[in-house]
Amino acid sequence: MRVVFAGTPDPAVPSLRRLIESERHEVVAVVTRPDAVAGRGRKISRSPVGQLADEHGIPVLTPHKPAEPEFVAALTELAPDCCPVVAYGALLPQQVLDIPTHGWINLHFSLLPAWRGAAPVQAAIDAGDDMTGASTFLIEAGLDTGPVYGVMTEKIGLTDTAGELLARLAEAGAVLLEKTLDGVEDGELRAIPQSNDGVSYAPKVTVEAGRIGFDEPALSIHRHIRAVTPAPGAWTEVNGLRLKLGPVEMVEETLPEREIEVRKSGVFVGTSTTAVRLGQVQPPGKKMMNALDWARGARLAPGTVIG
Repeated sequence: MRVVFAGTPDPAVPSLRRLIESERHEVVAVVTRPDAVAGRGRKISRSPVGQLADEHGIPVLTPHKPAEPEFVAALTELAPDCCPVVAYGALLPQQVLDIPTHGWINLHFSLLPAWRGAAPVQAAIDAGDDMTGASTFLIEAGLDTGPVYGVMTEKIGLTDTAGELLARLAEAGAVLLEKTLDGVEDGELRAIPQSNDGVSYAPKVTVEAGRIGFDEPALSIHRHIRAVTPAPGAWTEVNGLRLKLGPVEMVEETLPEREIEVRKSGVFVGTSTTAVRLGQVQPPGKKMMNALDWARGARLAPGTVIG
């Protein structure tokens, strides 16, 4: 099939790469979000998907809004059979959805109808789910409500961060997306409507949502830090200064809630249940470091609280 691929961040790259290498499908163009400022240098840069398209000489479309007449005209002229989508990052109007013969087929990183929305992987970890996966579905007007073509499953490890889990799902999901396009082209695959049971939503995770207060149960803190790692990142405050946090380890002993205790074996913090041991931390203006090295340099007074 002639396909126009839509995607923006790193998790979309494996799917685009697999379709470029496919012998059955031709990627005639890529749609991605406009070039934006990124990195410490604050330079204008192409999205990861756009960069891969450039490397292969594939035309790149970067509309600010998919409803722009110029974009609608360009997509119509391309006459795609199908438009596969992975984390594109913009809502598609009906006039655009109607252009490809087989519609827009989205690879979503959850087992729909669970965790519809922008951050399904983070939500699954934060909720303590044992299993997640990816689904391919036909995009319609609702938020991730379209009928499902196929699914794959992936176990969530006890120490998985969102970044680690998403990386595995991106690779396995790319295979699922290619097989879905194969089945649609062959006329052998039919989309099945989603169940009305088990619907849940995963809104975008903000920087403020990454704040850790240490007044919740240790298990909740453990999951939430993993869920926001690496982006937008977990953080807290100590002595009025912001401290970025890596994943923590739960321990069996208890300490006063939010109180920091520095020992030779590590830096421990009390929660509303058992304590946790801090792993890597990043103080303002410095790189990530072992929590014990930070605590020694910070010369924390006995009874210092965190969060």
